[in-house]
Amino acid sequence: MSQERNKDKHFAALVLARGGSKGIPLKNIKPLAGLPLIAWCLRALIDSGEFDSVWVSTDHDEIEAISIEWGAQVFRRSAITSADKATSIAAVIEFAKFHPEIDYIGQVQCTSPCLHPFHVAGPCKMIREDGFDSVFAVTRRHGFRWQEVHGDQPTVPLNLDPKNRPRRQDWDGELIENGAFYFGTRELLLSGLFQGGKVGYFEMQAEYSVDIDTDIDWPIAEQRVLKFGYFGKTKPQGIQLVVLGADGVLTDNQVHITSTGEEFRSFNYSDTVGIQLLQKKGVEVKIIAEGHSSILEKHAKRLGVDIRLGCEDKMVQLDAWRKEKTLEWTQVAYMGNDIPDMSAIKRSGIGGAPGDAHHDVVTIANFVCKHPGGRGAVREFCDHVILVMEKAKSAIEQEEAAKKTLF
Repeated sequence: MSQERNKDKHFAALVLARGGSKGIPLKNIKPLAGLPLIAWCLRALIDSGEFDSVWVSTDHDEIEAISIEWGAQVFRRSAITSADKATSIAAVIEFAKFHPEIDYIGQVQCTSPCLHPFHVAGPCKMIREDGFDSVFAVTRRHGFRWQEVHGDQPTVPLNLDPKNRPRRQDWDGELIENGAFYFGTRELLLSGLFQGGKVGYFEMQAEYSVDIDTDIDWPIAEQRVLKFGYFGKTKPQGIQLVVLGADGVLTDNQVHITSTGEEFRSFNYSDTVGIQLLQKKGVEVKIIAEGHSSILEKHAKRLGVDIRLGCEDKMVQLDAWRKEKTLEWTQVAYMGNDIPDMSAIKRSGIGGAPGDAHHDVVTIANFVCKHPGGRGAVREFCDHVILVMEKAKSAIEQEEAAKKTLF
């Protein structure tokens, strides 16, 4: 690609996310491995640093709110392009016409949650520097195809010579569109085409090629994203400080009073094990509470963690602890369940919430547990933090290895 083509060109990423999904209602924001589905691709797009703007095209208020929380701009699509039979290219054309300042558009599939920044860096380079007009995602498959027939008609092979049937290791396979993304110039897209002009493809390895269309796909995608998903710009040394809210996180947010006026609360043993696992990894765990409770104080002592009772501003206290340990925010994880926790959740590298947390907290948290507070949510959060730590340790090696296969 010439330098003239590069100069002052606006490259936008666009995620199409209408609210009327039939297979899985509101699947674009359904939690997948603790995050709204759309968050997985938005995080990768934004962290890539490749785009001048990142957009979500939607007709739904809740999808809009979550998209904004994850750093995207929102384009409110029309009823026509939000209809069940509307095509993706029609939605892209509508967006392009409303934004004449945009020169290149990378349309990214919301239902491809294993997208990484390096997956979009390749296509952007191909369009910006190598002169391609369109680039789309493919994956390699080793499947023998046969012609479909009806009745008693014989079938014939389409990509196979039965007399010379190759072993898998002796056959390169075929490149198949996986639908993860379609990048193109403004002119090409406005002509109604995703592929045209100088066409190129970008191969995604099979482990990253995940698509979600039906309920059957969901548990498979969840397992895949936990292993191969992009977990953000966590530092290689990982999380060093985990702070947990007390009521509604460690407890079920209920206070029980006996007939004699004594107060008691219950704690989940699985949560205790989760905290101990973090401690064995060298992570410091602290508890924070708005009120005063001798029961919480005794529980913290039993766990071997510090507790701050009567905390009026949790964000201020969290920042003080962070500075004491000279940590960056990416090395801090926080879990809370209500409005007073929101600033701390948003600021932390990993901000978690129990499954029964306040709606506004669930919207802004980047990990939402399946379990409610006091019922295993802390264990789930601890497991997630450990997973992110393990991913962080291998993140550099993983990206470098991937780059070697691409460039």
